[in-house]
Amino acid sequence: MAVATAAVESVKARAFRPKILVFSTNNISDPGIDLAGSSHMHYPPEAMTIALPCTSGIDPEWIVHAFERGIDGVFIASDGEECAYLTDCAERSARIFDTAQAALRERGIAPERLKMAAICSVCAESFVKYMREFDEELAPLGPVGQE
Repeated sequence: MAVATAAVESVKARAFRPKILVFSTNNISDPGIDLAGSSHMHYPPEAMTIALPCTSGIDPEWIVHAFERGIDGVFIASDGEECAYLTDCAERSARIFDTAQAALRERGIAPERLKMAAICSVCAESFVKYMREFDEELAPLGPVGQE
């Protein structure tokens, strides 16, 4: 009986594909993400991208709203130190990330559902690696709200 239960759980885990929202930036991370696609690199097809001018412009409530609407994971493809708009973009983005994680905890959403990494314009392989790893981390959590 335990074997049958484990098999059913395994099938359920494979059937669930996390929906990932990616915040990218027009000049820095978006070209790297586009390169991954045009190079036919494979990453989870459930990943959706929203491009912005700068990651420091993300409102933490946008992240919370995404989870409330059924997104299972949010990935911020940060400008890092390469931002063309602000010299302190990385610090601002880190504060946004921390504020968003605190808001998620307050709402009972696992903070592991939010990730951030610097992705540059030629970082297609890094982006694909991050998406695959994030997808694998989210799968055992199940759909958002079932923590």
